[in-house]
Amino acid sequence: MKNAGKVLLLITSSHSDYCRLVCEYILGKDFEELFDIIITNALKPGFFSCVPHQRPFRTLVNDVEESEGLPSLDKPGWYSQGNWPHLHELLKTMTGKPEPKVAYFGDSMRSDVFPATVFGKWETVMVVEEMEGDGVPKSDAAVSNEAQVEPQEKRGKFEGQGMKSPSAGSNQWGSYFVDMRRMEGDEEEHQKLTWCCHCIHTYSTMAIPSVEHIADLPLDYKFPRFSPDKPSTTGYYPRPPDSLLKRSEHL
Repeated sequence: MKNAGKVLLLITSSHSDYCRLVCEYILGKDFEELFDIIITNALKPGFFSCVPHQRPFRTLVNDVEESEGLPSLDKPGWYSQGNWPHLHELLKTMTGKPEPKVAYFGDSMRSDVFPATVFGKWETVMVVEEMEGDGVPKSDAAVSNEAQVEPQEKRGKFEGQGMKSPSAGSNQWGSYFVDMRRMEGDEEEHQKLTWCCHCIHTYSTMAIPSVEHIADLPLDYKFPRFSPDKPSTTGYYPRPPDSLLKRSEHL
Protein backbone atom coordinates (compact mmCIF):
# COMPACT_ATOMS: atom_id res chain seq x y z
CA MET A 1 0.00 0.00 0.00
CA LYS A 2 2.88 2.37 0.70
CA ASN A 3 4.18 1.64 -2.80
CA ALA A 4 0.79 2.79 -4.10
CA GLY A 5 1.26 6.16 -2.39
CA LYS A 6 -0.94 5.48 0.63
CA VAL A 7 0.00 6.73 4.08
CA LEU A 8 -0.24 3.92 6.64
CA LEU A 9 -0.68 4.58 10.33
CA LEU A 10 -1.10 2.42 13.40
CA ILE A 11 -2.93 3.85 16.41
CA THR A 12 -3.11 1.75 19.58
CA SER A 13 -3.79 2.43 23.24
CA SER A 14 -1.18 -0.17 24.15
CA HIS A 15 2.21 1.04 25.35
CA SER A 16 5.15 0.93 22.95
CA ASP A 17 6.87 -2.11 24.47
CA TYR A 18 3.73 -4.25 24.26
CA CYS A 19 2.95 -2.96 20.76
CA ARG A 20 6.45 -3.91 19.60
CA LEU A 21 6.18 -7.38 21.15
CA VAL A 22 2.84 -8.14 19.46
CA CYS A 23 3.70 -6.60 16.10
CA GLU A 24 7.05 -8.38 15.84
CA TYR A 25 5.29 -11.68 16.49
CA ILE A 26 2.51 -11.04 13.97
CA LEU A 27 4.21 -8.93 11.29
CA GLY A 28 7.91 -9.61 11.76
CA LYS A 29 10.93 -7.77 13.15
CA ASP A 30 10.73 -5.17 10.38
CA PHE A 31 7.10 -4.23 11.08
CA GLU A 32 8.01 -0.55 11.56
CA GLU A 33 8.82 -0.35 7.85
CA LEU A 34 5.17 -1.11 7.05
CA PHE A 35 3.91 2.11 8.64
CA ASP A 36 4.59 5.79 8.13
CA ILE A 37 3.23 6.74 11.55
CA ILE A 38 2.94 4.64 14.72
CA ILE A 39 1.11 6.05 17.73
CA THR A 40 1.14 4.09 21.00
CA ASN A 41 -0.49 4.85 24.36
CA ALA A 42 -3.01 6.82 22.31
CA LEU A 43 -5.56 6.62 25.13
CA LYS A 44 -8.52 6.23 22.79
CA PRO A 45 -11.24 7.48 22.61
CA GLY A 46 -9.70 10.64 24.10
CA PHE A 47 -7.19 10.73 21.24
CA PHE A 48 -10.01 11.82 18.93
CA SER A 49 -11.94 14.09 21.30
CA CYS A 50 -9.21 15.96 23.21
CA VAL A 51 -7.72 19.22 21.97
CA PRO A 52 -3.90 19.44 21.53
CA HIS A 53 -3.05 21.13 24.82
CA GLN A 54 -4.97 18.46 26.74
CA ARG A 55 -3.01 15.60 25.23
CA PRO A 56 0.08 16.55 23.19
CA PHE A 57 2.20 14.08 21.28
CA ARG A 58 5.36 12.89 23.01
CA THR A 59 8.54 11.35 21.63
CA LEU A 60 9.94 8.09 23.00
CA VAL A 61 13.44 7.15 24.14
CA ASN A 62 13.85 3.42 24.80
CA ASP A 63 10.08 3.10 25.21
CA VAL A 64 9.99 5.90 27.79
CA GLU A 65 7.94 9.02 27.05
CA GLU A 66 9.67 12.39 27.07
CA SER A 67 8.19 14.58 29.80
CA GLU A 68 7.59 17.55 27.52
CA GLY A 69 4.86 17.41 24.91
CA LEU A 70 5.38 18.46 21.29
CA PRO A 71 3.82 21.75 20.15
CA SER A 72 2.95 20.12 16.80
CA LEU A 73 3.52 16.98 14.76
CA ASP A 74 5.98 17.84 12.02
CA LYS A 75 7.13 14.53 10.52
CA PRO A 76 6.30 10.82 10.35
CA GLY A 77 7.64 8.52 13.05
CA TRP A 78 6.78 6.71 16.28
CA TYR A 79 5.02 8.81 18.91
CA SER A 80 3.12 8.38 22.15
CA GLN A 81 -0.25 9.80 23.30
CA GLY A 82 -1.30 12.69 21.03
CA ASN A 83 -4.47 14.04 19.51
CA TRP A 84 -6.43 13.97 16.26
CA PRO A 85 -6.02 17.68 15.29
CA HIS A 86 -2.21 17.50 15.18
CA LEU A 87 -2.32 14.18 13.33
CA HIS A 88 -4.78 15.68 10.85
CA GLU A 89 -2.38 18.54 10.12
CA LEU A 90 0.49 16.11 9.51
CA LEU A 91 -1.66 14.03 7.15
CA LYS A 92 -2.53 17.19 5.21
CA THR A 93 1.18 17.90 4.79
CA MET A 94 2.07 14.32 3.82
CA THR A 95 -0.75 13.91 1.29
CA GLY A 96 -0.81 17.47 -0.04
CA LYS A 97 -4.59 17.47 0.36
CA PRO A 98 -6.63 19.98 2.40
CA GLU A 99 -8.95 17.21 3.64
CA PRO A 100 -7.19 13.84 3.41
CA LYS A 101 -9.46 10.81 3.34
CA VAL A 102 -8.76 8.17 5.96
CA ALA A 103 -10.05 4.58 6.14
CA TYR A 104 -9.65 3.51 9.76
CA PHE A 105 -9.99 -0.11 10.91
CA GLY A 106 -10.99 -0.94 14.47
CA ASP A 107 -12.74 -3.59 16.53
CA SER A 108 -14.08 -1.38 19.33
CA MET A 109 -17.15 0.80 18.92
CA ARG A 110 -16.25 2.86 21.99
CA SER A 111 -12.53 3.38 21.33
CA ASP A 112 -12.25 3.17 17.54
CA VAL A 113 -15.31 3.50 15.36
CA PHE A 114 -17.53 6.00 17.19
CA PRO A 115 -14.85 8.61 18.01
CA ALA A 116 -13.08 8.29 14.65
CA THR A 117 -16.38 8.83 12.84
CA VAL A 118 -17.86 11.56 15.03
CA PHE A 119 -14.75 13.59 15.89
CA GLY A 120 -12.31 12.68 13.12
CA LYS A 121 -14.87 12.43 10.29
CA TRP A 122 -12.99 9.37 9.06
CA GLU A 123 -14.37 6.47 7.07
CA THR A 124 -14.42 3.53 9.48
CA VAL A 125 -14.33 -0.23 8.98
CA MET A 126 -15.67 -2.17 11.95
CA VAL A 127 -14.04 -5.55 12.46
CA VAL A 128 -16.87 -7.74 13.79
CA GLU A 129 -15.71 -11.30 14.43
CA GLU A 130 -19.28 -12.23 15.46
CA MET A 131 -20.12 -12.30 11.75
CA GLU A 132 -18.27 -15.62 11.53
CA GLY A 133 -20.53 -16.98 14.27
CA ASP A 134 -23.58 -16.00 12.22
CA GLY A 135 -23.02 -17.84 8.98
CA VAL A 136 -20.29 -15.77 7.31
CA PRO A 137 -17.53 -18.18 6.22
CA LYS A 138 -13.94 -17.74 7.31
CA SER A 139 -11.52 -16.33 4.78
CA ASP A 140 -9.38 -18.69 2.70
CA ALA A 141 -6.30 -17.27 4.42
CA ALA A 142 -7.70 -18.07 7.88
CA VAL A 143 -8.56 -21.62 6.86
CA SER A 144 -5.08 -22.07 5.40
CA ASN A 145 -3.45 -20.73 8.57
CA GLU A 146 -5.48 -23.10 10.73
CA ALA A 147 -4.27 -26.01 8.61
CA GLN A 148 -0.66 -25.04 9.37
CA VAL A 149 -0.94 -24.78 13.16
CA GLU A 150 1.23 -26.70 15.60
CA PRO A 151 0.85 -30.46 16.01
CA GLN A 152 -2.00 -31.64 18.23
CA GLU A 153 0.30 -32.55 21.13
CA LYS A 154 1.60 -28.96 21.29
CA ARG A 155 -1.80 -27.26 21.39
CA GLY A 156 -3.42 -25.90 24.53
CA LYS A 157 -5.12 -28.53 26.68
CA PHE A 158 -8.57 -26.99 26.14
CA GLU A 159 -8.40 -26.95 22.34
CA GLY A 160 -10.52 -29.55 20.62
CA GLN A 161 -12.56 -30.25 23.78
CA GLY A 162 -15.77 -28.63 22.67
CA MET A 163 -14.99 -25.06 23.71
CA LYS A 164 -16.60 -22.37 21.57
CA SER A 165 -14.59 -19.96 19.48
CA PRO A 166 -14.84 -16.27 20.47
CA SER A 167 -17.07 -15.62 17.46
CA ALA A 168 -19.52 -18.44 18.15
CA GLY A 169 -23.15 -17.52 18.75
CA SER A 170 -24.54 -17.55 22.29
CA ASN A 171 -27.26 -20.03 23.21
CA GLN A 172 -28.30 -17.75 26.07
CA TRP A 173 -28.29 -14.35 24.36
CA GLY A 174 -28.92 -15.32 20.76
CA SER A 175 -27.72 -13.38 17.74
CA TYR A 176 -25.35 -10.44 18.12
CA PHE A 177 -27.26 -8.66 15.36
CA VAL A 178 -30.97 -9.45 15.80
CA ASP A 179 -33.07 -9.73 18.96
CA MET A 180 -36.41 -11.51 19.30
CA ARG A 181 -38.99 -9.52 21.28
CA ARG A 182 -42.56 -10.19 22.26
CA MET A 183 -44.62 -7.03 22.67
CA GLU A 184 -47.07 -6.78 25.56
CA GLY A 185 -50.36 -8.42 24.64
CA ASP A 186 -48.86 -9.91 21.49
CA GLU A 187 -48.15 -13.63 21.25
CA GLU A 188 -45.97 -13.26 18.17
CA GLU A 189 -42.26 -12.53 18.46
CA HIS A 190 -40.83 -9.62 16.47
CA GLN A 191 -37.28 -9.28 15.19
CA LYS A 192 -35.44 -6.09 16.14
CA LEU A 193 -31.89 -4.95 15.50
CA THR A 194 -29.76 -5.15 18.63
CA TRP A 195 -28.17 -2.01 20.03
CA CYS A 196 -24.77 -3.25 18.86
CA CYS A 197 -26.05 -3.82 15.32
CA HIS A 198 -27.72 -0.40 15.26
CA CYS A 199 -24.43 1.26 16.27
CA ILE A 200 -22.53 -0.61 13.55
CA HIS A 201 -24.97 0.65 10.90
CA THR A 202 -24.97 4.20 12.30
CA TYR A 203 -21.29 4.89 12.95
CA SER A 204 -19.26 2.63 10.66
CA THR A 205 -18.85 2.78 6.90
CA MET A 206 -18.77 -1.00 6.51
CA ALA A 207 -18.18 -4.16 8.55
CA ILE A 208 -15.93 -7.19 8.00
CA PRO A 209 -15.27 -10.29 10.13
CA SER A 210 -11.48 -9.95 9.76
CA VAL A 211 -8.89 -8.02 7.76
CA GLU A 212 -7.93 -11.30 6.07
CA HIS A 213 -11.22 -11.20 4.15
CA ILE A 214 -10.13 -8.14 2.17
CA ALA A 215 -6.32 -8.42 2.19
CA ASP A 216 -6.08 -9.78 -1.36
CA LEU A 217 -8.56 -7.38 -2.98
CA PRO A 218 -7.33 -4.57 -5.27
CA LEU A 219 -7.01 -1.11 -3.74
CA ASP A 220 -9.71 0.27 -6.04
CA TYR A 221 -12.28 -2.38 -5.06
CA LYS A 222 -15.65 -0.76 -4.35
CA PHE A 223 -17.33 -2.04 -1.20
CA PRO A 224 -21.00 -1.71 -0.24
CA ARG A 225 -21.48 0.78 2.57
CA PHE A 226 -24.06 1.36 5.26
CA SER A 227 -26.70 3.96 4.52
CA PRO A 228 -30.09 4.84 6.06
CA ASP A 229 -31.48 4.71 2.52
CA LYS A 230 -30.36 1.10 1.97
CA PRO A 231 -31.44 -2.24 3.49
CA SER A 232 -29.84 -3.20 6.81
CA THR A 233 -28.03 -6.03 5.03
CA THR A 234 -25.99 -3.56 2.94
CA GLY A 235 -22.52 -2.74 4.25
CA TYR A 236 -21.32 -6.18 5.31
CA TYR A 237 -18.46 -7.88 3.47
CA PRO A 238 -18.19 -10.59 2.19
CA ARG A 239 -21.89 -11.00 2.99
CA PRO A 240 -24.43 -10.17 5.71
CA PRO A 241 -24.90 -12.38 8.79
CA ASP A 242 -27.60 -15.06 8.50
CA SER A 243 -29.77 -13.46 11.19
CA LEU A 244 -30.01 -10.20 9.21
CA LEU A 245 -30.78 -12.05 5.99
CA LYS A 246 -33.60 -13.95 7.72
CA ARG A 247 -34.95 -10.74 9.23
CA SER A 248 -34.99 -9.03 5.83
CA GLU A 249 -37.13 -11.86 4.45
CA HIS A 250 -39.89 -11.00 6.95
CA LEU A 251 -39.91 -7.24 6.37
